[in-house]
Amino acid sequence: MSRDEAPGPATADHTAAEGGEQKHGQDETPEAQEQRQNAWAARRDLIEHSPSFASSLVGRDQYGVSGGHVQGNVVYQFGVTGDSIGETASGPIPKTEIDELKAVFQSCASFEEALTRLRAERIIVLSGGHASGRRCAAMMLLSRLGIGRLRHLEPRTSPASLHTQLDGAVGYVMCDLVTSRSKPLRRLHLLSLREHLERTGGHLVITVEPSAALGDVPSVRWEPPSTETMLHSHVTRLVGVEAWARLRALAPVDEFLARERQPAETAQFSQRLAALDRGEISEDELAAYGEAAVVAQVSRWLTEEKPDLLDKAFLISLAAFDGAPYAVTAELGDKLFALLQKIQEPNQLPCIPVFGSSRSDRLLLARANGYMDTEVTEWGAVTQFVAAFKDDSTARVLLREVWTLHPSARPALVAWIKELAKDGRPLVRTRAAAATALLATADQPSALALLIEPWADANNSNAWLTAANALTLAVLLNVPTVPAILHGWCTGDQASRRWTALRAYGLLGPVHHEEALRALLDAAQQSWADEEQEHEEEAQLADALELLLLAVQGPVLDALARRTVDGHAVRAHALLAFVHACEQWDDDTGRPLVLDWYARATTDGSKEDQHLATLWRTALNDRARTSQALDILRSWVCKADTDATSENSLAELLPALTATTTDQRRVSHLLRTVHNTDGSVPQVAERLLAVISTHPQISE
Repeated sequence: MSRDEAPGPATADHTAAEGGEQKHGQDETPEAQEQRQNAWAARRDLIEHSPSFASSLVGRDQYGVSGGHVQGNVVYQFGVTGDSIGETASGPIPKTEIDELKAVFQSCASFEEALTRLRAERIIVLSGGHASGRRCAAMMLLSRLGIGRLRHLEPRTSPASLHTQLDGAVGYVMCDLVTSRSKPLRRLHLLSLREHLERTGGHLVITVEPSAALGDVPSVRWEPPSTETMLHSHVTRLVGVEAWARLRALAPVDEFLARERQPAETAQFSQRLAALDRGEISEDELAAYGEAAVVAQVSRWLTEEKPDLLDKAFLISLAAFDGAPYAVTAELGDKLFALLQKIQEPNQLPCIPVFGSSRSDRLLLARANGYMDTEVTEWGAVTQFVAAFKDDSTARVLLREVWTLHPSARPALVAWIKELAKDGRPLVRTRAAAATALLATADQPSALALLIEPWADANNSNAWLTAANALTLAVLLNVPTVPAILHGWCTGDQASRRWTALRAYGLLGPVHHEEALRALLDAAQQSWADEEQEHEEEAQLADALELLLLAVQGPVLDALARRTVDGHAVRAHALLAFVHACEQWDDDTGRPLVLDWYARATTDGSKEDQHLATLWRTALNDRARTSQALDILRSWVCKADTDATSENSLAELLPALTATTTDQRRVSHLLRTVHNTDGSVPQVAERLLAVISTHPQISE
């Protein structure tokens, strides 16, 4: 479906995302160009499949937790050993586990908010990131209410069947409820559950990852206590308050607290602090617990005879695919092994044992966690076994050590990453870009020359996208020269590098929107002698501005609205970006993103509703955009026929679009002639027609 066709609800074209942005050249078809221009789907792939350092790409709640696709069901440990949720079935929670947790658990603002809500409503949804302690928080919430008997519920129960697991007046914990876009958790499910809980006197806490499909259900965002608060709790329990005062002044403790730590890491470090206080280890040994310990471990992996080359390749693959499905990591690790083997023993064919090391042995070697994780895909919820290093710095250190200290491995590593970038899976292509960004933090000139520039110079838009993703992630990692490179490429003469920079600026909008907008507007004011090239530039600029507009909203909206005045050099780009943004639908609600944005703006006093209406009127009256704008408006009307929220939003928007007689006639004609895809006439059209008919117009 082309962009000029009216989209159906929630249709960011995943086919384009899955296939990548395939080919570009003289023989590229218009259909392929349309796929390549699906910037919104490409942005979603980057967010969903990047490592955790890319989380700041997302600035709005509907796209994830402070930005990223957070995976995983590892239990939050305050020194309490627990199972991964993937291994947790329905059944009672041992009282000993609750008692151990009580001894170290510390309250925080989000906990108190959740407790207040749970006490009043009997059921809450707690949303938190991977390994952030949402399970322990859920158990403590119920314990603070004085509930003595707690039970786990099966997380793969469908939302509509949750009530079948409630069997008495107890506290229930359902960790990582499995939802999907087609089967989200909805308010009516909670109302039914609450009615049952009120009858039995029970309470229920449901934990979810931030990307869960919650529909219209409100959730409480779980933010764990600070690392220092948790460390204090553990240490004082082990060795007392006076010992904590001495230990806290140590440099290794400062170093430990300087980085973000998972609760389980904090519990382990507290054990070493207690050992130091008892004289069992030295302060140097304590310091080695941090990154120095990771560096030493990585060095042993890479330089000692054991592990063998096959397992070394697996470890490097895990560094690139940390937190990704184990099967993908192992599969691609074997490919890296074959490339490394050609360097180490060029006369010997690589021999990969089909049934070699067991999964558990490899995870033990890698000091990694393995757990079941549910990923929401276009086909529904898919459960996979995921592998992730226990220390989140291991992946970065391992890639850095291979790249800088073992240059003989570079040719194989470069060839491997280039193959990853050609893979048909968005996860694999995105991780190729992420690995390249991490390599750039250690040696930016080499990463640029060997990987990023060849991608940006290729005659292949899929390669351009990988280069754009790598540069985007490099900016997030604060590689110092990349911003200047991006601006130079964005306003330069080489088309492929310009496309790469444009896409990168669109992706960077949520964290660097001022710089991105300035560079895009500079590029928009350039002119090109070649008409076909100019058309392509317009499309790519519009894509970048569209991403920026939807991600940042207010400041970008204001800038675009001011630049739609007649004769402004950026007018065409601004209008096209706005129209493209209007084509995007929310995957959870199934409603147009811009329509929902307008409805919110009418009540928040921001005046963004006036800017949105101005852009809409301009698009409807622009000769190049009228047809496309009317098609989009027609699809919104069809959605409103089955969605009261959309109808209410349109009832507010349409009067703002029919201020003149000409505008009123145009929209009235649309409402009189609109049909659903099955040929039926939307009943909402008559109601909306009545709304604009009573609204006064200015004669022209």
